[in-house]
Amino acid sequence: MDLLLWVTIGFISIGFVVLISMKKGMENKLAFITENGESEESSKDAKSMVRWIYGVTLWGVISMALVVWSFHHYSG
Repeated sequence: MDLLLWVTIGFISIGFVVLISMKKGMENKLAFITENGESEESSKDAKSMVRWIYGVTLWGVISMALVVWSFHHYSG
């Protein structure tokens, strides 16, 4: 097997593990934000959640690009 395939599988697998492990913490932060609307700590948690969403979105886009690149590499 080629290195590209291993990188793709590893990147997606590690991303899923990190996503699942951080999911519960983000749910707790969301609950805290909804309970304490305008507090200072709530603002920090909201910024942390926005960064998490950006990171998950970036991981998804890179994963899709790696899958497309792998299909292109192995089909041609």
